[in-house]
Amino acid sequence: MERAVLVGLITPYQNEERTHEYLNELAFLAETRGIETVKRFIQRVVAPDKTTYIGKGKVEEIRQYIISQQEEAPIDLVIFDDELSPKQLRNIERDLNWREDKKERCEIRVMDRTILILEIFLQRAQSSYAKTQVEIAHLQYMLPRLTRMWSHLDRQHGGGGGTNRGTGETQIEADRRIIGNRIALLKEELKKIDRQMATQRQNRGKLVRVALVGYTNVGKSTLMNTLAKSEVFAENKLFATLDTTVRKMTIENLPFLLTDTVGFIRKLPHHLVESFKSTLDEVREADLLLHIVDISHPNFEEQYEVVEATIKSLLPNGKKLPAIVVFNKIDQYTYEPKDDDDLTPVQPWNRTLHEVESQWRQRLEEQGIDVVFISAKHKDNIDELKNLIYNRVREIHISRFPYDDFLYPDIHLTTE
Repeated sequence: MERAVLVGLITPYQNEERTHEYLNELAFLAETRGIETVKRFIQRVVAPDKTTYIGKGKVEEIRQYIISQQEEAPIDLVIFDDELSPKQLRNIERDLNWREDKKERCEIRVMDRTILILEIFLQRAQSSYAKTQVEIAHLQYMLPRLTRMWSHLDRQHGGGGGTNRGTGETQIEADRRIIGNRIALLKEELKKIDRQMATQRQNRGKLVRVALVGYTNVGKSTLMNTLAKSEVFAENKLFATLDTTVRKMTIENLPFLLTDTVGFIRKLPHHLVESFKSTLDEVREADLLLHIVDISHPNFEEQYEVVEATIKSLLPNGKKLPAIVVFNKIDQYTYEPKDDDDLTPVQPWNRTLHEVESQWRQRLEEQGIDVVFISAKHKDNIDELKNLIYNRVREIHISRFPYDDFLYPDIHLTTE
C-alpha cells in the first residue's frame, strides 16, 4: 500500500472545522484508492499561493518531513485537497523532490483531489462505456499538465535548427497531438453509445422512471437491492459503482423503472461531469427522484445541499422534479447530548434522531417534498417508503395515461 500525506487550506471562505471534514473525506478517497494516510498538513492563508498553493515555507516543511521518513517508512505521495494548476503542480513537485543533502532528486508524486477521484474511477469502471467516459476525463485533465513529464529532455538537449524550441517541447507537442486525437476518437465512440442509450430510454415505453440520487456512499445500491430484490454491487467505499443500473419493479399493480446512478461528491471534477453526461441524463429524464441521504454522517446536511445544487445545475431552465428525500442509515445514527450547564449553541451532533426527523419533515413537507427515515440494510420503514413511491408514481402515471389498464383494469374504452 502506498503511503501519503494530505494537504489542505484554511481560508476566509473555509474554516478549520470544514477543512478537517474535507481532509477526512480526502483520506476516505485515498483509502478507496488503496493509499494509506500517515500525516496531514494544514496551512492558514488569505488565498492559495499562485505558484505553490501553500507557500514555499510549508512546501519546505513537508519536504523535511518526507526526508525524515525516508529510511524507515518512505512517503510515496503528497495529496492536495483542491485542484492544482499545471504551474503549481510543476513547482511543488520540483521543490519536494530535491534532496539538498545528497544533491539528487527523489520520486515523490504529487496529486490533487481531482486526479485522485479520476484514478478511483479508472479502478472502478467495469463496462466499456464507463471506461470510455473515465478515460476521456483523465486525458482532458492530463493534457495541460504534460510539460512536467518531459522537462528532463529540455535539460539534456538544446534548441536546434535556428529555433529556441528544444527536443522536450517537440515531444510535448507530439504527445498533445496524440492525446487530442485519442480524445476525439473516444468522444465519437461515446456519441454512438449515447445514441444507443437514448434509444433504450425511449424504448422503455410508458413506464414511470424513478432515479436514485445522492452523495457517494450513502447506500443507494443497498437500497436498490432492497427495493428491486436485485444484486447490485454495494460496498462501504466511495464510488463503489459507476455504471448505471436499471431495474423494473412493481409495487402492488403498478410497474415502474428504478435507476441507480453514480454518486455525487464535493468538488466533483468538471471533466467527470461532462464525461458522465449520459449517466446523468438518467437524472434529467427521470419522472421522480429518490434523494438518498446518509443521516449518520456528521455533515449530512452539507452533503444534501451539494446534491441538490448538482441536480439543479443538471436540470434545464430551473426545472424541478418531484422528489422523495430518503434519510438512510437510521440504525447508525448517534448523538452527543448536551450538559444542562452547556450554554454553547446546539450543534448537529447534539440532536436526537427524533429532533432531526421533526426538523426535516417540517422543512421539506412545506416544499411539497415527501420525507421518510429508513435503514436499507435492516429494512426499517421500507414499507413506508414503498407507499410513498407508489403514491407518487401513481400520480405521475394517471396524469400521463388517465385510462391505463394498469390502474383501471375494469375500464375498456371503445370507439365508434
